[in-house]
Order: sequence, then C-alpha cells, then structure tokens
Amino acid sequence: MLTIDGRAGEGGGQVLRTALSLAAILGQPVDITNIRAGRKQPGLRPQHVQAVRAAAALCNARLEGVQEHSRVLRFEPQTPPQAGSYSFAIGTAGAATLVLQTVLLPLALAGGPSSVVVRGGTHVAWSPPFDYVEQVYLPTLAALGIDSQVELVRWGFYPKGGGEIRATIQPWLALAGLDLSPALAGLGLSPALAGLRPSQPEPWWTRPRGPLTGLTVLSASANVGNQVTARLASRAYNRLAAARLGVGPQTLLVNPPSIGPGACLFVLAEYESGARAGFSGYGRQGYPAERVADDAVDAFLAFHASDASVDPHLADQLILPLALLGQAMTFRTSQISQHLLTNIWVVEQFLGPRFRVSGQAGEAGEVQTTIN
Repeated sequence: MLTIDGRAGEGGGQVLRTALSLAAILGQPVDITNIRAGRKQPGLRPQHVQAVRAAAALCNARLEGVQEHSRVLRFEPQTPPQAGSYSFAIGTAGAATLVLQTVLLPLALAGGPSSVVVRGGTHVAWSPPFDYVEQVYLPTLAALGIDSQVELVRWGFYPKGGGEIRATIQPWLALAGLDLSPALAGLGLSPALAGLRPSQPEPWWTRPRGPLTGLTVLSASANVGNQVTARLASRAYNRLAAARLGVGPQTLLVNPPSIGPGACLFVLAEYESGARAGFSGYGRQGYPAERVADDAVDAFLAFHASDASVDPHLADQLILPLALLGQAMTFRTSQISQHLLTNIWVVEQFLGPRFRVSGQAGEAGEVQTTIN
C-alpha cells in the first residue's frame, strides 16, 4: 500500500487525480491522506468524488472514504483498466474536463477502444475549458500516439453546470500489450517500456516554437445577453491587434444554449513548430466582460513574450504521459508552476525519479525526463 500525502506541493485536487490515474494503470493500492489540504474547503468535493468513482469503475477498485468532504481515501484496484463505454455525472458545475483527464490515460492503456460521457461544468474556473482539451491537450497527446476525440454536446457554466462532453479513446499503440503490474510501482518501469519510442517524429515541444502563425479568439456567453459576447470579443481583438503580433486574430462568437448563465473567452495560439497554447478567462457575477477578456489576453501575451514552447497548464499535463512513455525529452515552459512541481512529485512517488527541473518556481524553465 502506497501512501500519498495530499498536503504536498500546492495541496490541491491534482494530487488526487494523478494518483488515481497511476494507481489504476499500475494496479497499485494507494491511501491518499490530507486530501486538498491546501484549499479553503479541504477534502473531496463533488467533482473529486466523481473522479474517484470514475477511476474505480475502470479497474473495479475497492474504495473507502468516498464521500464529500472526506480527507482520507483508500483506492485498491482489482483488475487492470477495462476498455468499454462509461458515463459519469458530477451533479454540479464541477469540471467535467478534469474527470475526463483522470480516466483518459488509463483507458488509453486498456487494450481496446472506449467511449466516455461526462456531465458537469465544461467551462468553469480553475480547470481547462473544453476548448483547451480539444485544441491543445489532445493534439499534444496525439504527438505521442494517443488518439482521442471529444465532442461538446452541451455547454455548462458555473454555478448551474449541466454540460456534457463525449469522448472516444483509442488504445495507445506505443504501450499496448505491456504488463504494468503492481510490482513496477516500486521498481520503476520495465526495460521494455523504457525502450519504446513513439512512431511519430520528435514532438513539437522539444523544438524551438518559431513565429506565431495563428491566433483564434473564441468568445462565448449564455443567458446574459448577446452584448456580453460582443464585448468580450471586441476587447480581446483590440488588445491583440494593438500588440502587433504579425498575425491578425480570428474571432468566433458563440451564444450556446445552457441551463444557466455564464461567459468565457479562450485564446488559442499556434506556432510554426506546431506548438499550441491556450489561455482562458471566465465570467462571474460583478466581473466586467472586459476583465474576463483581459485575463485570457494577459496570460497569452506573457507566454508569447517568453521563448517557451509549452504553456504553464500544458507543462503539468505532459508529466504523466512522458513518465509512462519512458522517452528522454526536454521541453521549455514559460512558467514553472506549483501545479507542475506537485504533479512531478506525485508521479515520482509511484515511479521513482523521472524528471529534472531547471529554473525557479514562477519563472520560465526547462523540464527534462531522466529516463534513457
């Protein structure tokens, strides 16, 4: 039984989600203590409860402590992850994208195609919006040979939720057929696994990103008046145009049906190397549309001013697939976040040393896998 202390690093939900993914993949029983100790409301929230139940469904895990506000959890897989059709409902505006990310890699290693439906929040603060998953995260996984597609069936904003995401996940051919048994959790990955290489060329994040080639602004709002969508888009467009980036922004305005009010703005940046980066701003009561747009644009401009290929959010999301793949790679990120450092810590509790980080927290730096 491995014990993971949820107070580590930033002490948030990513400790739980990464531990669940690895426990399911490796068949490793795990106790997770002090869950979300670094948050204002510690313990499991509805979206975390659903993430636990989702991961458990894949591997028939025995569970203890799975209820809202619980700060201690026991997760004991009984089988390897099983491919199939799954449906998970959070019941609140909790982030559907984070539940999907929890089960995606275990299902990619399950040996057959799977389909997943997750209902909850699709565009909510402190989580990647659906558009980031579709336009940045999944294309990045595709560069490693992980083939997945997502569909946005319904939009869900905070506080009502009610959104729905559907995903299809194909087997990760680079790692298909390998025995990721419980014994590997303490010993590291097998020589066979460490020696595998993806069939694709060196992925884009290992190369200089090159000049900006595309810039897309998605402005969306529901049940708050169409003028909010226009204000979001106008603010973002004017600021990006004034920055003289060499590429004019393409603007998309959407007023989707949703059961509750909400607004968001998403900026997608594309570079010559194939690099993709995404930045979001979310509306909330009393928060002007212009400031929502500024949140996304400010984050993009800070990234663009660096020489990094990987945005801060993608950097921590790369850690788990790179650790499993076992291929030596180096990428540069515009910010070494606590999220990134925490995710590395969790992975290394299961697999031993796997990464070297160069640079200071909060600044640009490099992440290198230490597997040869």
